[in-house]
Amino acid sequence: MGNASNGHPESEVRAAIAAERRELAAVFDDLPAEKWDEPSLCSGWRVREVVAHMSLGFRYSIPQVAKELVKARGSLNRMTDRCARKDAAAFSTSRLAAFLRDNATHPWKPPVGGFVAALGHDVVHGLDVTVPAGVGRTVPEDRLRILLDAVDPKAFKFFGAQLDGVRLCADDLDWTHGSGTPVTGAAQDLLLLTFGRKLPKGRLQGPLADRFTLT
Repeated sequence: MGNASNGHPESEVRAAIAAERRELAAVFDDLPAEKWDEPSLCSGWRVREVVAHMSLGFRYSIPQVAKELVKARGSLNRMTDRCARKDAAAFSTSRLAAFLRDNATHPWKPPVGGFVAALGHDVVHGLDVTVPAGVGRTVPEDRLRILLDAVDPKAFKFFGAQLDGVRLCADDLDWTHGSGTPVTGAAQDLLLLTFGRKLPKGRLQGPLADRFTLT
């Protein structure tokens, strides 16, 4: 069995991905209808666009992706935004949730980062929905550990994370990252900061907490 990055066996990471997709599908099944049109943590997208985006890799073949990229004049960001909006309008919320459940073991992974990045995609977008919706879901520690072990400052710029001079300090797990002024919060909230997200008020502590808080 091949090994994933940062020392976690590929089989462990893929099992974590499948479990996360199934659990998120169940969460999405239970979301009240009005929550699907509320803003997510993913800037510019409602909950329904986020959930539609989460299954894009399962539903689009490589030729389809290439065709959509041409339509978007080569911009991956434009392509993903256009597809998320189109698919969010085309499918019922129950279908959008089912795409995750039905593809729990699908081998899709992003172009960079392998299966660890695929797990990050699912976990972070799941939090993009559950945090603002007030669902209160806690990502299981074994999945968080895989992602926290993989936090890489080289990726911060890609996600727009501004973490220079910041020390992230989890208050629920033994984990810190970086150096400088401490920002304290739950490990899964700090993971969101590494992906460039801002959080609702009251979830972070420290003198720089406001920098990472939604206004």
